[in-house]
Amino acid sequence: MASTRRILAVASGGGHWQQLMLMRPAFDGHEVRFLTTLPGLPEQFDARPFAIIPDCNRNEKIAMARTAAALLRQVLTFRPDVVISTGALPGVMALALARAMGARTIWVDSVANAEEMSMSGRLARRVAHLWMTQWEHVAAETGAEYAGTIL
Repeated sequence: MASTRRILAVASGGGHWQQLMLMRPAFDGHEVRFLTTLPGLPEQFDARPFAIIPDCNRNEKIAMARTAAALLRQVLTFRPDVVISTGALPGVMALALARAMGARTIWVDSVANAEEMSMSGRLARRVAHLWMTQWEHVAAETGAEYAGTIL
């Protein structure tokens, strides 16, 4: 049997979170902590243990700093073996921080990005050990991995 891993699963609210929740069976048998930006979502999906982190976007430098500090606390406390994110920017930031601390990192771009890789997805390419899209033609254009869709 494979060894138990510590998985930090990170997603912003909305579709990012819903897609991450659809991936939960892949986490069975592992120790998982969920992070999201929208209070109430983890309880709604019975995703425990969890933490709420501040949301941010590339135009809000102070919010980005707050998010980075919250993510750093989570990474230092939980010490994940693997970090997986379906987006958006807080997920990329989590991948970057965790990779710097030796964790394996996985990015799964949202199925909503049917024409091209998302902006966060393009950033994630630099820090994700496994960089994935849910569209075969986007994979062919970008070099991302394609293994099907979550939805």
